[in-house]
Amino acid sequence: MDDKFLEQMDTQLTGWPDPVARLRQAIEKDEFALYCQPILGLAAGGYPMGEVLVRMREEEQALLPPGDFLPVLEHYQMMPQLDRWVVRNTIMRLAAGSRIPCFTVNLSGQTLADPEFPRFVGGELSKYKVSPDSLMFELDESDVLRHQDWAAQFAASFRSLGVRLLVDGFGRRAVSFSIFEALQVAFVKVDGSITRKLLANEAARNKMNAVLRVGEALGFLVIAECVEEQDVLIRLKALRVGYAQGFGIHQPHPIDKLAAA
Repeated sequence: MDDKFLEQMDTQLTGWPDPVARLRQAIEKDEFALYCQPILGLAAGGYPMGEVLVRMREEEQALLPPGDFLPVLEHYQMMPQLDRWVVRNTIMRLAAGSRIPCFTVNLSGQTLADPEFPRFVGGELSKYKVSPDSLMFELDESDVLRHQDWAAQFAASFRSLGVRLLVDGFGRRAVSFSIFEALQVAFVKVDGSITRKLLANEAARNKMNAVLRVGEALGFLVIAECVEEQDVLIRLKALRVGYAQGFGIHQPHPIDKLAAA
């Protein structure tokens, strides 16, 4: 990330000379908002899960999308602080009652390397008396492949807590299933680069079928992401993919609007 980009981001975010202070303030003063995109169960119907997304409140209550602030947080090694904020507020939402029984939370590679994070999560679940089954962490495939030792330790820690893991973005690169067996993940999200091509591309269908076969063998379930067309949804059902997510199914909305019991 170059200096020119950071200068542009500083101006876009706050106009403050110190972006670290501004972002720290945003975390401490709850200047973020949680959104959720439901995940559809293709066999039973309904929305058994929802992916938690985050927005940042700016002047005049405008909401900045993650692409406007996450790169700066990553640059300044502040993602673990934001991830803690998201986890705490997600658990609080669950404790207050939720029509969506399980939320998935994306974690950064920086948090993956934080040995204190599992203890923090366990403490929050205990504090708010929330079942670990109602929380799942999404790890991006690229982060898992880049930090396989950290990922293995992370996965073991959360298995002991009863919190499940999900690998996101599978299929962007050459298909490799070794990480799934090592981490014992509960779900795998197949990347949109495969999902979008299911109707016209035999290679994409072969990849999806391979993921489904390995899922049966290793015990994980499959979510197809970036579903935007009804014809793709029909094909996914024919292939017996278990779950689907995307703008063609449900757009993100404020978490309280979707989840309030």
